[in-house]
Amino acid sequence: MNTSITSRSRVSRFRQSPRFVLTALALLVASTLSEAVMAAPATPATAPASSAASLKQVTSVEGITEYRLPNGLQVLLIPDDSKPTTTVNVTYRVGSRHESYGETGMAHLLEHLMFKGSPKYPQVWGEFNKRGFNANGSTWYDRTNYFASFAANDDNLHWYLNWQADAMVHSYIARKDLDSEMTVVRNEMEMGENDAGRILMEKTISSMYQWHNYGKSTIGARADVEGVDISHLQAFYRRYYQPDNATLIVSGKFDPAKVLPWVQQAFGAIPKPTRELPHLYTLDPVQDGERSVTLRRVGGVPLLYAGYHIMPGAHPDYAAIELISVILGDTPSGRLHKALTEKQLAAGVFSFSEGMADPGFILFGAQLSPQQDPATSSKAMLDVIEASLKQTPITQEELDRAKAKWLKSWDMGFSDPQRIGVALSETVAQGDWRLFFLTRDRIKNAKLADVQRVAQQVFVSSNRTLGQYVPTATPERAPQPDRVNVADMFKDFKAQGAQAKAEAFDASPANIDARTQRFDLPSGMKVALLPKSTRGQAVKASLTLRYGDEKSLANWGEAPAALAALLDKGTSGLNRQQLQDRLDALQAEVSFGAAPGQLIVNLATRREHLPALIALVADVLRHPALPADALEEVRHQALASLEEQSKEPEAVLAEAISRHGNPYPKGDVRYARTFAETESDWKSVQIERVRAFHSEFLAAGHAQFAAVGDLDAGAVKQALHSGFGDWRNDKPFARVPNPLIKLPATRLVLGTPDKQNAAMSVVMPLAMNDQDPDYAAFMLANHLLGAGGDSRLWNRIREKEGLSYSVYSSVSWNPVEQHSEWTASAIFAPQNRDKVEAAFKEEIQRALSQGFTQAEFESGKRGLLNFRRLGRAQDARLAAGWAANLYLDRTFALAAQVDAAIESLTLAQVNQALKKYLKPEQFVLGLAGDFKTTKP
Repeated sequence: MNTSITSRSRVSRFRQSPRFVLTALALLVASTLSEAVMAAPATPATAPASSAASLKQVTSVEGITEYRLPNGLQVLLIPDDSKPTTTVNVTYRVGSRHESYGETGMAHLLEHLMFKGSPKYPQVWGEFNKRGFNANGSTWYDRTNYFASFAANDDNLHWYLNWQADAMVHSYIARKDLDSEMTVVRNEMEMGENDAGRILMEKTISSMYQWHNYGKSTIGARADVEGVDISHLQAFYRRYYQPDNATLIVSGKFDPAKVLPWVQQAFGAIPKPTRELPHLYTLDPVQDGERSVTLRRVGGVPLLYAGYHIMPGAHPDYAAIELISVILGDTPSGRLHKALTEKQLAAGVFSFSEGMADPGFILFGAQLSPQQDPATSSKAMLDVIEASLKQTPITQEELDRAKAKWLKSWDMGFSDPQRIGVALSETVAQGDWRLFFLTRDRIKNAKLADVQRVAQQVFVSSNRTLGQYVPTATPERAPQPDRVNVADMFKDFKAQGAQAKAEAFDASPANIDARTQRFDLPSGMKVALLPKSTRGQAVKASLTLRYGDEKSLANWGEAPAALAALLDKGTSGLNRQQLQDRLDALQAEVSFGAAPGQLIVNLATRREHLPALIALVADVLRHPALPADALEEVRHQALASLEEQSKEPEAVLAEAISRHGNPYPKGDVRYARTFAETESDWKSVQIERVRAFHSEFLAAGHAQFAAVGDLDAGAVKQALHSGFGDWRNDKPFARVPNPLIKLPATRLVLGTPDKQNAAMSVVMPLAMNDQDPDYAAFMLANHLLGAGGDSRLWNRIREKEGLSYSVYSSVSWNPVEQHSEWTASAIFAPQNRDKVEAAFKEEIQRALSQGFTQAEFESGKRGLLNFRRLGRAQDARLAAGWAANLYLDRTFALAAQVDAAIESLTLAQVNQALKKYLKPEQFVLGLAGDFKTTKP
């Protein structure tokens, strides 16, 4: 197993949001990883060092213990042995809110430069890669944080604590690093500029705030970023990157008795600063009229946003805002869904709120298909948000449902030590980390009258920002926003008891195999159960139904995808809302996905609910309602997504490359369709066809089920027998063959007008599979070339030349035929196309002609093995891995063999494998972007 070591999405409050909302949020939040280079250090303004820096315990809440150093550093320890990983997070209470005139984007730019190293740690990124860290940093309005997850290891933990302490006061914040990183930051901006939803959200929020810095995008104004004075950036660093402005959070598997002295040794030596942090006092007045903004660009689909000012996240009324967000914006129970999506006025709706240190905002949105009228949809959306909340007050049923959904998400997140360590950054930024629990308690205790009161106060037309202007004769006013005395919030706060300690699980392949129970059901379903205690009794499961063959699966169009999308819309005995309520009651998350000849179901819940969830999923799969009106909703969503993707460089490239040399006839599941053909299939699919596909193919005869986590094996086995034991049919099943097809080499250049970010994709088929003698050698060769964080492509294109925010290579391994696929990808500004392509080709040729060095080989081998170990510690991935192994008749002993093969590799074997399989003259290379426009 392997995991990516970069992630751009901001950690929030464990809430689920629609895809297009998350995309916009991920692009609004600026985050980065970068390698260190040498430069002159910035000297912190500090007081003389204390001779006796000792940690003092402050308080403990539900398994989280707070300590303080005399220099002001706040330390939170969250020990949890349930899985063998550790997460360390350092949060600085500084974000875009703290930037002055001309300094927008400074907090984010500083985040980039922090990874450039220090005199003591000049190669940060290479060290991360060697140690197998899943590391990142992110910047938001009120805070910046740096975090890393890794397989539990004292040496890794000790090293990372020392690096963070050194980075706090000794990082290079140098002119030469700033210059080299500038193009990368520009490319990050350009990547966001391609997303109309992200830009509309940025402009909507900007229109909401007249004076406060929340109205300025975290990534900053291009002019400010490009013109930043290095001395100002160094001063910003010295002012805010100090122990009295930081919180260190360690969660997961570690020994507190060891960690506390390490923290004291690493951070206690930093003197307490003498400077006073500036007091920020700007607040926007009450909005006194509707505001509007209109964005016009090429591509995408219609979007509507309606934003409203709200109170700070620490305010007692903020819990009501969270609940109202669910009541209005949830699917399918939300009022917006019923008024817009079900009536085909929108393809989908969403809502989310931002609880921040100062008064924040809540945003509602609707994504439309090209055929839907924005004016009609806008009126309907505002009627729901403003008029209906007054005319039709919130019901107790709506409130209870919203509480159950919110608390389920909170509980599932709190049970994950990797997520909780980073999520606390948000409440630290709001004023006190314990708000994480206080907000939960306020949600639990929220009264209907208070929720309705807040709704009537906040959702008035004069407090709204929308894409239109409407004069109002008698404007209403929201309450005056004010700050909150967070300390007063905790006078009567009573912490709940800490959760029971989970076992320290050994995630080695041998132990995974030894602990796993395997058996077959009478229907033919293969099962693997791995019981182990976890935080919060969490359990993850994966179910794959396999069906059909090359002949029977042909010419079904979008019926399989439509079936997967419709399964959660109800059963013969439960309507859509009842099914969602049942899932919430079971504290469960269930997703359905379709692939050729497969239906994939992912499940997550707690120990006590897994048997009932299995029964519910069996009912959904065997007796789905498949309502005709829901198909129209799914159709609109699919068409809206297609319209959006058809203008995006990466999607346009994927379509063209997948069709290049594809020999299969239309209707074959291996045929690569055009956007137009996919659109036509979605428009023509009928509910009768979807129901026929379900009746024809779905059964458990060739299925695999795997569950990993806190589970009662006996009860789960009984539930599987009852739900799936007799579900089979006599339809033939055979894996659709995917033999190697030699593609003619080519270079494609495709135009995507008005897109400020461009893309490159490279594909080459490989005559090998994951059992090939050269499998381990080529895997490591690709890791050194473009998959690892210290790879050749990354170092040249991202770090040295600063041309791309994201550049990598990967291999899609085939477990059966000698047909795997090597791919490479990069994004960049259109004007840098030739430089990116030239650098890519030069690095490929250099690796082939000169090979890798012994130092690269040793470091990369350690990093790859660490990534594989980290992957086996993730319960969801472990469940999916078992499902695949059941189908292939494998165990995790094969993973141990691969680890051993990697460990025994020589540099000569790796270099030889790269030369043997990677053939530049066989590349299918594609470039897509607005290459006709020249921009600075």
